[in-house]
Amino acid sequence: MQILDFYHATEYLADAAVAAHPRNQKKRAVWLEARCHRLKHEPGAAEQLLLEMQALANQSSLAGATKDKLASAITYYDNHKHQMDYARFREDRLPIGSGVTEAACKTLVKQRLCCSGMKWKETGAAMVLSLRALVLTKTRWDQFWAKLNQYGFPVGI
Repeated sequence: MQILDFYHATEYLADAAVAAHPRNQKKRAVWLEARCHRLKHEPGAAEQLLLEMQALANQSSLAGATKDKLASAITYYDNHKHQMDYARFREDRLPIGSGVTEAACKTLVKQRLCCSGMKWKETGAAMVLSLRALVLTKTRWDQFWAKLNQYGFPVGI
């Protein structure tokens, strides 16, 4: 299962907000806040928002960049609505933002492999990152050694 980052989904809603209220910043902000809340908390909201954006696109008063950005938002939601069931994801206690993953990449990979003067081949980097993941994940190190004790470790001669 893939979950689309909530922040990225709301960026496209911000473009739709401009189409909904091109001349009124205050109404645009209220519109956007309400749609973001629906997207995050209501089942099926992505599909409903897609329909709402499609209705906005049918207005003849839209032109230029606003129309293009709305078209991009419609395409984005149409292609990814199945990855935006945020109400269910939150109910299942799954992260809906990419911040956790990005932080893990920084902690796990960047801090170890990108130190001054370091050069890595793919095999060596993979080994170091595997060990680092074991060490940084609670209980995994002990599980790793328990498996080695149970099944042994083949050593090439």
